[in-house]
Amino acid sequence: MGKVNIELAVDAAGDGRTDCSNAIQRAIDTVSASGGGKVYFRPGIYLTGSIFLKSGVTLEIGEGVELRGIIDETAYPDIWTRVAGIEMEWPAGLINVIGQANVTITGKGTIDGQGFYWWNKYWGEDRLGGMRKEYTGKGLRWAVDYDCKRPRNILIYNSSQVTLRDLTLRRSPFWNVHICYSTDVYVSGLVIKDNEGPSTDGIDVDSSRNVLIENCNIECNDDNICIKAGRDADGLRVNRPSENIVVRNCSIGSGAGVTIGSETSGSIRNVEIYQIKANGTDGGFRIKSALTRGGVIENVRVHDFEMVNVLRPFIFQLNWNPSYSYASLPENWKGNIPAHWKVLTEHVPEELGIPTVRNIEISGVVAKSIHEISELSSGKHAESQAMEIEAHPSRPITWVKWKNVYIEADKTGYIENASDWTMENVTIRTRGGEPVRMKNCVNVQAPKVEKMEGI
Repeated sequence: MGKVNIELAVDAAGDGRTDCSNAIQRAIDTVSASGGGKVYFRPGIYLTGSIFLKSGVTLEIGEGVELRGIIDETAYPDIWTRVAGIEMEWPAGLINVIGQANVTITGKGTIDGQGFYWWNKYWGEDRLGGMRKEYTGKGLRWAVDYDCKRPRNILIYNSSQVTLRDLTLRRSPFWNVHICYSTDVYVSGLVIKDNEGPSTDGIDVDSSRNVLIENCNIECNDDNICIKAGRDADGLRVNRPSENIVVRNCSIGSGAGVTIGSETSGSIRNVEIYQIKANGTDGGFRIKSALTRGGVIENVRVHDFEMVNVLRPFIFQLNWNPSYSYASLPENWKGNIPAHWKVLTEHVPEELGIPTVRNIEISGVVAKSIHEISELSSGKHAESQAMEIEAHPSRPITWVKWKNVYIEADKTGYIENASDWTMENVTIRTRGGEPVRMKNCVNVQAPKVEKMEGI
C-alpha cells in the first residue's frame, strides 16, 4: 500500500512556557515520513526555536494559536545561508523551508519572534547604543549588520512551490519573511506588524523567480516589501537574478516603502507592482543600489499606487547609504578579520560595480503629502519631497515613462543623471511651485509644477 497524507496535532503544552521545539519538529518529521500531510496545533501559545519544514507538509497555525520564538541565541543554530546579499553562516529562522518543495504555512494564527532581545543587542534599549554604536565608532558601520546575528521569522531558501497564507507575523528579530534562491512562491493575506526593531523588513524577495505577493498589510521599521539580488563581489559571483515578481493589492504603513535593492548584483527584472496603498511610510517606491553593486534593474512597471503622508514618494538612489554600502577596513586595523569581512571588502572593478537602471514605467499614481511630517520611522521631523533621483554620471537611468502621476508635496525635488524620460500628464504641486532641479539630464521631459495656493 502506498503512503497517504495524514493530519497530526502537535503533542505539546501550549502554555507559553514549555519549549515545544522538539515536539513540533517530531510532528513535521512524522508527517513527512508518511508521504506528506498537515501538522496543526490546538489553541495555545507554543514556545519554540528553529523548526524545519519538509516537502509535502502543510503547517497550519490556526486561529487561537501563537508560535512564539525562544529568547535564546542557541535555539537558532547557524546554517549556511544568504543574508543581506552575501553567503555566510547565520542563524536559522524561526520557521525554515530549506531545499524543499510543495510546502504550505497557513492559518489565522500568529508568529511572534520576540525580537526585542536582538533589537537591543543591535542598537541598545535607547536605540543609541549596542553593537551599532560600538562598530560605528570603530569605522565598521558596514560590518555590524552581519556580525549582529539575528534570526528571521520565516526563511524560504532554495525551495519551490511554497505558499504562505493568512498569518500574522510580529516582532521579528530581523527580516520577517526572506524568500531566497526559490521559485514559484505565493504569499497572500499576511499581516506584518509590531516591528519597531532595526532591519525588521516585511517581505524580502532575494534572487528568486516567479513570486506573487498579494493582499498583505505590512508595518515595519525598514522596507515593507523589497526585491534583492546579492551584494557586491559575492552577489556578482552568485549571479542569480530576481525575476518575474508581482506585488499587488497590498497596504503598507510605517516603513520605508516598496523597494528594489540595495542588493542588485545578480540583476532584477520583470517586476510589476500595482494596487498599492501607502499611508505614513518614509518612502513610496524606491530603487537603491551602490557603485560597487552592479547588476541590471529593468522592465519594472509600477501603477495604481496611492500614497498618503509619504515623506518621499519616489526615491532612486544609486549611491545609497555610503557608510553601510562601502566596506573597507580602517587604516592600521590590528584586529581579527572574519571570513565574511573578507567577502564584503573584496574589490569590485568600476565597470562591474556601477548598476544599470532602464525601462521603468510609472503610471496611475496619486501622492498627497503636502504637510510637514513629524512621525517617521526615523523619529525625525522632515518635509515631504516628490522626487529624489540620482544615478552615476557615466550610467544614467534611462527609458523611464511617467504617465498620469499627481503628487502634492512640500518640495519638488531633483533628477540627476538621467536620459530619455517621458512625462505624460504628470503634475507636482508644492508650497513654492519651484521646478524640479535637473542636472546632467538628456532628453528628459520635466513634470508640470504648480504652486499650491493658500499653503
